[in-house]
Amino acid sequence: MPLSAGDKLGPYEILAPIGSGGMGDVWRARDTRLYRIVAIKQLKGQHSARFEQEARAIAALNHPNICTLYDVGPDFLVMEYVEGRPLRGPLRVEDAVKLALQIAAALEEAHGRGILHRDLKPGNILVTGKGAAKLLDFGLAKLMTDSDADATKTAEGTVLGTTAYMAPEQAKGLPLDERSDIFSFGAVLYEMLSGHRAFCGDSTAQVLSAVLRDDPPPLHAPVELQRVVGKCLAKQPLDRFSSVGELRVALEKIAEGAHIHAGTAKSAGHPPSIAVLPFTNMSADKENEYFSDGLAEEILNLLANIPGLKVIARTSSFAFRGKEQDIRKIAETLGVSHVLEGSVRRAGNRLRVTAQLIHAADGAHLWSERYDRDMTDVFAIQDEIGQAISEALKLRLAPPARTANIEAFQSYLKGQYYRVHYTAESLAKAKGFFEQALALEPNYAPAYSGLAGYYYVLAALGMKPAGNVAPLAKSAAEKALAIDPANSEARSVLAIVAAAYDYDWKAAYAHFRQAMAAEPVSPTVRYRYLLYYLLPFGRAADAIEQSRLALETDPLSMILHNGMALSMFAAKQYREAIDYARRALEIDPDFYLIWFTMGLAQIHAGFIQEAITSLKRVLELAPWWYIGAGYLAAAYFQAGDRESSQKWVRELVSHRQAFGAAVYYQAAGELDAMFEALDLAYQQRYVHLPNIQYHAFFGPYRSDPRFQNLLERMRLA
Repeated sequence: MPLSAGDKLGPYEILAPIGSGGMGDVWRARDTRLYRIVAIKQLKGQHSARFEQEARAIAALNHPNICTLYDVGPDFLVMEYVEGRPLRGPLRVEDAVKLALQIAAALEEAHGRGILHRDLKPGNILVTGKGAAKLLDFGLAKLMTDSDADATKTAEGTVLGTTAYMAPEQAKGLPLDERSDIFSFGAVLYEMLSGHRAFCGDSTAQVLSAVLRDDPPPLHAPVELQRVVGKCLAKQPLDRFSSVGELRVALEKIAEGAHIHAGTAKSAGHPPSIAVLPFTNMSADKENEYFSDGLAEEILNLLANIPGLKVIARTSSFAFRGKEQDIRKIAETLGVSHVLEGSVRRAGNRLRVTAQLIHAADGAHLWSERYDRDMTDVFAIQDEIGQAISEALKLRLAPPARTANIEAFQSYLKGQYYRVHYTAESLAKAKGFFEQALALEPNYAPAYSGLAGYYYVLAALGMKPAGNVAPLAKSAAEKALAIDPANSEARSVLAIVAAAYDYDWKAAYAHFRQAMAAEPVSPTVRYRYLLYYLLPFGRAADAIEQSRLALETDPLSMILHNGMALSMFAAKQYREAIDYARRALEIDPDFYLIWFTMGLAQIHAGFIQEAITSLKRVLELAPWWYIGAGYLAAAYFQAGDRESSQKWVRELVSHRQAFGAAVYYQAAGELDAMFEALDLAYQQRYVHLPNIQYHAFFGPYRSDPRFQNLLERMRLA
């Protein structure tokens, strides 16, 4: 029964209406027992379950920027009465940031208790006369521990939340998490700064379309705030701040008044960051490119040891080799405030090295130097460059540990140069140079870890059976760690051997934990951790998070982008994995692993012809990747092309690709043959066999005793 002024609701006397929302009417009232003014929200329609949910959500919260819940009735809530005005823009930057910090603090408190707001908008934020923000109406709050799979929708299927402020995944009716509130926060902050909505339209459909597809108009605000708002409003949750805590830190730095100027350690409200571009080889002998690359990489590794400095990994920095691009554009792509570039000219035993530290925002040179030295001074050059950069950024550089043997160092640089090309020929050269370095300097830990990584890659890419190379990888890694116990590269190889070869998951976890204890954590180590530990245990959400963290310091790494797509595939987010893979291929259209992962996702999403195209591309780019032949045979079988399917089955048999054969036999319904092939893959120690845990191809057979036996043998049951 509708209320009106003068009505009594238990001990509460209704005074005047305040407003009306989708779930209830709000009234100003008086508590006749305590003689205080309260706000009462009366249930509208049949929403008792959600009303009770609202009560639980608000009752769990106690924060100065969240409206307090006093009492709960059979069909009403009694809340703190807040005198204030709804949030409106445009505001001065200082005022907007102050309120944004309060809103963020309130959300952080709610998220810490497992509660999403799900309807954050200016109308649900009041600003008191003292300038304090109060979050109202957790009527759409979803306890994240609830099991209701349809909690993003009403019973009628209507998406909850106000259209212009809801995250794209909320508009699609997909599951939500903290990052959904972060998107809404970004829309509110945009409006606070600009005075108008980020997403507009003449109809709900147009607004939804803008939320899903369009970027908001450019925001006229300081660059640091533009970046924060832009990151909040990213269409993909993975591209937003990972938590409100992270968002709050970014806002606090802006509030502190951090700004860019020559020689400062802070820039645009973010920690200092740097990308080291590949040094240009100015030598007459083009074969010296390995040395110019190696020198830049060694300086990069040196800088990575500076606490508080974000250093972009080699893969991403070196993606700009030979490309004439504006430094500011490169810095924007990599998300850094500073760029180091240089050149190397080598003639016999003489070196000329030039280096320049560039401030990305305005292209100003903060520091530059030229070094004319003997080859024996190469380590001194590295140290001087690193020290100059740390002083320019007002940071402290720890002294490095390294070999004194220049020839061994050069051989190691050559090994690193060839190892990252991932072809049979380049890997063979890398092995030779690592062994040459060890012949010159038997106690050179980086060369041992490089050798360990070489053996692992042979198995991971299917070039050699794991049974042949795993003992060699383990031996090289152990030798590296005996010399340098902090070598995270070698430690992660031991973790892989323990996981994928020995099926000793406790040892694998211990090794990964030690490898990730190093600061900063190597993106390569994060990738190996998600692929060889998280995914075998079905922890796809954690794998996605590790991919996100790895990509922060190596945003152009194709192997890391593949890790993200593969993690999405493991989470059964097939369409998202396909979209992500397509975007990654814009960076490098010839990276076969991305084509492979996209092909897997296309099969499971029902896009069989598209999957055939992707998997054929895999085998064009990487003829040795016979696992791809298994999926291609399965895709052809599903498409009804038996002749093409059998062609690729013959390839599988001739190369003893047992796991690929198992994939085909599953598609063909030949279950006995499938389990025989899986048993052979186990005997071969196929390195990716433990990932069968999340593999949708084999999901229907998990209850089969033969499948359970396979899991038990891998200690995954």
